[in-house]
This record gives sequence, C-alpha cells and structure tokens, in this order.
Amino acid sequence: MKRKRKKYSAEFKAKVALEAIKGEETLQQLAGRYVVRSTMITRWKKDLIDNAPELFGRGAKRDKDVSAQIEELYRQIGQLKVERDFLARKVGF
Repeated sequence: MKRKRKKYSAEFKAKVALEAIKGEETLQQLAGRYVVRSTMITRWKKDLIDNAPELFGRGAKRDKDVSAQIEELYRQIGQLKVERDFLARKVGF
C-alpha cells in the first residue's frame, strides 16, 4: 500500500522557514518540533531566501500590468463607440 504524501500549507512552510533563518534552533530541533524532515526545512528556507526579492517587487509590476489593461480597455471602448456611431448613422437613428 502506498503512503500518501503530506501537503503543507504555504503559511506553515513560511513559519518554519523563518524560524530556520532566525537560527535560534538547529534544523534537527525544528524538524522534531514540527515533525518534518530537515531537508524539507532546508528547501523551504532556500526558497524563501531566493524568492524574497519577488515578494517586494510585485507591487510595481502589478501596477504596470493593471495600467496596461486599463489602457487596452479604454481603447476598446473608443473603438466600440466609433462603430456604434457609424452603424447608427447607417440605420438612420
């Protein structure tokens, strides 16, 4: 019979990784307390450190994406208004 893989929430991973980064306890102590393997904690710690710059840089990128989307929507609205006015003149409204 296969053993089912345990899935951990992002909050749990972040909590354990932050404690590992603090260095107040060894990896083995953290592994024992949270009942996870020390290799998992090491991986979560590395992921947190590697992805930290992206966490703080998302705001600027998201604002740029939103403004580009708004510009596209305004362009489409303008095009639809022109088409509506053209069709209204053809029909005679």
